[in-house]
Amino acid sequence: MEKTVLIIDDELDLRELLKLTLAKMGIVSTAVETVKEAKTALQENSFHLCLTDMRLPDGNGLELVDYVQKNYPQLPIAVLTAYGNVDLAVDALKLGAFDFLSKPVELSRLRALITNALTLSPQTQTIDSIDAPLLLGDSSLMSDIRQQISKVARSQAPMFISGESGTGKELAARSIHQQSSRAAAPFVPVNCGAIPSNLMESEFFGHRKGSFTGAFEDKQGLFQAANGGTLFLDEVADLPLDMQVKLLRAIQEKRIRPVGSENEIDVDVRLISATHKNLQEAMNHGAFRSDLFYRLNVIDIHMPSLRQRPEDIQLLVDHLLAELNTQTKQICLSPGAMNALLNYSFPGNVRELENILERACTLCENHRIEFEDLKLNPSSSSTLRESIKEPERLSLPERSDVREPFSSLDDHLEEIEKEILLDTLEQARWNKTEAAKKLGISFRSIRYRLQKLGLNDE
Repeated sequence: MEKTVLIIDDELDLRELLKLTLAKMGIVSTAVETVKEAKTALQENSFHLCLTDMRLPDGNGLELVDYVQKNYPQLPIAVLTAYGNVDLAVDALKLGAFDFLSKPVELSRLRALITNALTLSPQTQTIDSIDAPLLLGDSSLMSDIRQQISKVARSQAPMFISGESGTGKELAARSIHQQSSRAAAPFVPVNCGAIPSNLMESEFFGHRKGSFTGAFEDKQGLFQAANGGTLFLDEVADLPLDMQVKLLRAIQEKRIRPVGSENEIDVDVRLISATHKNLQEAMNHGAFRSDLFYRLNVIDIHMPSLRQRPEDIQLLVDHLLAELNTQTKQICLSPGAMNALLNYSFPGNVRELENILERACTLCENHRIEFEDLKLNPSSSSTLRESIKEPERLSLPERSDVREPFSSLDDHLEEIEKEILLDTLEQARWNKTEAAKKLGISFRSIRYRLQKLGLNDE
């Protein structure tokens, strides 16, 4: 199938240069000068790539990137920018641009950009891709993260993911990779803090046989292993300063030199880095190079903590339990255990939730996780006294003057939870959406609680 490219630039010389370069690559091109002409061309023809200047007579490249994203989301668009307008180019990347080139255009980089862009497959450009890792959550925070990833995944620019430990930074990196044009190539994760400093250069760039004691054969480094794909640098703040210098050069030159070799090797990798540490503080103390940070942090994503999105806890619990359950062992949570999780702050975030449930599945009896099976850190939990006082805060009437004795604390908590739910539902005239708002929980959560407690959910 013949590939076609739309060029948008008001400089005649540059348009001719771009058209000539594309023709030598066997690609048909159409050139226009304005945003208006570009929109008309997009409406009338089908293209595989857009190349647009940042400054145009009737608008700018940002406007065009936004227009393409909204109306032709599967069409990659790259921007051309003059030196000094790099900030605008970064804004374009955040809007969903594939990449950018600085003027004067370097033809070798132009050809590489075009080749990469034309490999984009519609099947890899959606957040719902079958192969894409699950970033679970109904909260607005997670919805925003998924939308952000779907926009920036096609970009070739380095990305930086921040967030506390256990928030899913590697999961986000994998999702970015699998929605990019590099999805068919390797995704290579590396924990920078786990590599001994004396082996770091060899691990990243490889080595030749005999280059040092113990080098009995040639070894491929991480950059070569990830060639054509994505290299994920987890805990990048742990890199020593001498390695930071070498990494910066590899990024700038897109070449590496294995230890003991006289020859350099071209590499094509997209870098995604992450850390739970404050890199600004590290730079202030001289522990991290600012030039490397700005190279890595072209596009940034911040993963929220689990305590910032408590409405997602129920969904995550259901998903993790489904993974832990087997055909012979179907485990559920008691209402008391579920209530404890909903009131827990999760300093270790989703990773801690996963560990808690895995441990509880091992400890529980009769395939039912009780409060005591969770082994929660008391300092990170709401107190039981506060939970028991909840009905008093809502001014609940007594539903019976005589209470049956309870066989366990969970039974007592379950009865309290029933009264809270029934009273709130009555106040809301049995409108479950309104009742969920009053209780500060999600609609999914209130339905789950009604079903668990055996209350009518018609």
